[in-house]
Amino acid sequence: MKGFLHKARDHVQSSLRKDEQPTTTRPPPPIPGSKPVFLRRNAAQTDQPPTIAEPSSLDVLRYRYHHGTNLGSIYVLEKWLHPSMFPGNAASNQSSELEAVHLWVDQIGMDATRAKFETHWANAVSDDDLIWLSQSANCTSIRLPLGYFTLGPAFTQGTPFDQYSSIYTNAWPSVQHLTGRLRAHGIGVLLDLHALPGGANGADHSGTNGARADLWTSSSNQDLGVRCVQFLAQQVRDGLDGVIGIQLCNEADWEAPGMYLWYDRCITAISAIDASIPIYISDAWNMSKALDYAASKNTAFPLPPTCPVIVDTHLYWAFSDADKAKTPQTIISEVGTKLGVLDGKEGSVIDRGAVQVIVGEYSCVLTEDSWAKSGGDAKSDLVKRFGQAQSTRYQQRAGGSYFWTYKMDWLPGGEWGFSAQTTNGSITSPPPSRLAPSDISTRISTAAAQRDTLMQRTVAAHVNYWDATAPGTSFEHWRFENGWKVGFADASAFFGLRASGALSEEQTRQGADRIGCVEIWVLKRVRESGMRGGFVWEFEQGVRQGIRDFYLVVGV
Repeated sequence: MKGFLHKARDHVQSSLRKDEQPTTTRPPPPIPGSKPVFLRRNAAQTDQPPTIAEPSSLDVLRYRYHHGTNLGSIYVLEKWLHPSMFPGNAASNQSSELEAVHLWVDQIGMDATRAKFETHWANAVSDDDLIWLSQSANCTSIRLPLGYFTLGPAFTQGTPFDQYSSIYTNAWPSVQHLTGRLRAHGIGVLLDLHALPGGANGADHSGTNGARADLWTSSSNQDLGVRCVQFLAQQVRDGLDGVIGIQLCNEADWEAPGMYLWYDRCITAISAIDASIPIYISDAWNMSKALDYAASKNTAFPLPPTCPVIVDTHLYWAFSDADKAKTPQTIISEVGTKLGVLDGKEGSVIDRGAVQVIVGEYSCVLTEDSWAKSGGDAKSDLVKRFGQAQSTRYQQRAGGSYFWTYKMDWLPGGEWGFSAQTTNGSITSPPPSRLAPSDISTRISTAAAQRDTLMQRTVAAHVNYWDATAPGTSFEHWRFENGWKVGFADASAFFGLRASGALSEEQTRQGADRIGCVEIWVLKRVRESGMRGGFVWEFEQGVRQGIRDFYLVVGV
């Protein structure tokens, strides 16, 4: 009977989740045919004092929908993006950061090479770029690929970068300065450890041309990797403002040996420093397995407290033989099926843990084989349809998405260029990001005026449904009402903070935000509620419904 009731409850939750639409205008699902007996979990505990506070600016930076771009090949060079950072005598297999450094040192010496790299870092993002990113592209955050060597000479000892350590003396101060400039424009930064000791994969974007993923087979490399994430966490805890999260690694090899054990070590280490920092993990091209792992970490009542874990997946249609065989039209239609693995995994952190995905890399690139099968349709039209399909899908099902990439020697970058694809309308920011301040204010006022009526209707529907479904059960419906109030207020705060000017003094006040990382935000609120016992799920579902009801009123 317990399973029957859980199935009934899941049916309610599924109805609430469908298409992200609120259900206050529809009656609850019909009462199950047989009479269930509601069994409370064997976890009767005393409620703890709540720690819920109004969403802060940092909360909004971290948990809103992330519409952004990668800033690749700045701190981890890739020759195809910045050939100007490689000497003319670099061979085709000398395409990594390490090769660029040692070739330049051989040619011009250590001091001149250091100056060259520092200039590259300093000029990566201009003041005009910041204005364009925040005001034209409506960028909320960037994903910033870093190498372990970027953290400074102390992290290069005993590695292939050891002899070039002085090149990186000012690398981390450069990252700090860039993060501060982005934050001043209301843009957050995801610190992505793209290049780890030994490499999480064998590609040149791991820092070397070794074609090996030795992170997973070397305890010393893994130890250094843990030191790297500890350093980043300490920097964030000690005042590096604007960091939305720390990504442990980039594009880990499929079934990398010991990867999840290493993730465990990193999560434990970061949580001991600051358990509020969101941690991003590579799905290693196996999203289902990564989601199960994340759910096991994102439980409601962890002891000791742990950081929320978000899964990073990358979606491309430009590399596999299978994709080469597809027409552009087939690929465009396929976009709408991506992230379907999330179905059935969301909606109840109490039962299943929280799962949250971001698309850390995508582009508008298809292979020439695919373009040759376009059937006469204009390539520019197909590119736009492809990009818009991705924008729509990721905004529906992910907590954020980051285009690859923003800067290269050959700007504007074609189908690899964030600026090009934003300017031509292929990549679009979420509709609320384009609202005028007056419109935002009006919508918030309308929602506030309808708040009590919406709450009464929603709470009544919840109470009536569950009292009829399990008569005689001593529910704690006050938890649902409490959660609804929290969710409604949270959604309103996220929606209005940008227009209020609280996110930054320099950013235009145009645009609103929605809670994009809903699953881990709800997890955060459940943890902060202090609630315990068998009916905390009522609080959780109240938070979710309060968020939905606010969006119903404001038209999001």
